[in-house]
Amino acid sequence: MVTSSQKQALEQQVEACYQLAECFFDRPFQRPTIQYNQRGKIAGSAHLQKHLLKFNPVLYQENQTCFLVDVVPHEVSHLLVYQLHGASAAPHGREWQFIMTQVMKRPARRTHQFDISSVAGKTFLYHCQCQQHQLSIRRHNKVKKGTQYLCTQCKTSLQEVKP
Repeated sequence: MVTSSQKQALEQQVEACYQLAECFFDRPFQRPTIQYNQRGKIAGSAHLQKHLLKFNPVLYQENQTCFLVDVVPHEVSHLLVYQLHGASAAPHGREWQFIMTQVMKRPARRTHQFDISSVAGKTFLYHCQCQQHQLSIRRHNKVKKGTQYLCTQCKTSLQEVKP
């Protein structure tokens, strides 16, 4: 789904992020493996112990410029934090925020704002005492196995709305 030129552009952006970090920290960093098989609503993910970056091909296709400018530095920053500080650093903690703002020169946003309608899966309707909620199939299946979710507003348990 991702063309070779799109892969090349993303991989060049990963390399550019690493070069920024190497200049800033005055040290070399190991380059990661890159895969284009992230699914669902997630734009990208960094697998720290595997030294792997996974990117969502659908969201990349639909948001190429923003993806390269924001998602790639976001995920590379996770791997850099792990190489510099180990597993003790919080995923979006001050070390990650520092790399995003000072090294990558990007805002330290935790989530993307892409339209996810093309990748959103089936949802299930639930309710609490104050409103209705849309749960993903993953959360719906967890409820079926006994997990309870509480409304963040009224703190009551979510109940499935039966069709």
